[in-house]
Amino acid sequence: MNTVTPRPAPPLPRAPLTATFVVRPARPEDADALAALSQPFADSGALRRRPASLYAAHAADFVVAEGPDGALEGCLALRVHAADTEGSSGPAGVLYNFCVARHRQGSGLGGRLLRAVVARARAQSVGSLFTATVGSGSLFLRHGFAPAGVRLAPPAWATSLDPRRNARILARTL
Repeated sequence: MNTVTPRPAPPLPRAPLTATFVVRPARPEDADALAALSQPFADSGALRRRPASLYAAHAADFVVAEGPDGALEGCLALRVHAADTEGSSGPAGVLYNFCVARHRQGSGLGGRLLRAVVARARAQSVGSLFTATVGSGSLFLRHGFAPAGVRLAPPAWATSLDPRRNARILARTL
């Protein structure tokens, strides 16, 4: 008697990321769109709440993914901190406010944003990158980040972390 082993169903297709997406530096006039993009993540507790005025004031920190219709579909910010310890490998960068619109998650857009910010950090001679995440951090881990102690992070950033959020600290050397 011949038996046939059923094959698992193929994964469902994800929304493809087309070349028409532009990853670019944010501008102050993107502040309202950044706040709107970030709002669902703040509502879920994945991001800290930030007013649009803060996005406008720190627009230079952000890289955004802009869709063909002009809508912002993702963002990630980099804040550079001066080297605080002797013998450090240069300034340290902190990645924050990383979000990708729900309908674009799994499309590769987050990876594009992360690669763009890593390139920006290298251009600024950043020696290491840090981030805090309340999620799995799987995208960061796939891009060379690893769990790190908060004592290795820039002190000004480390002291600003809210211990109630129970975030994991991840780091990567550049």
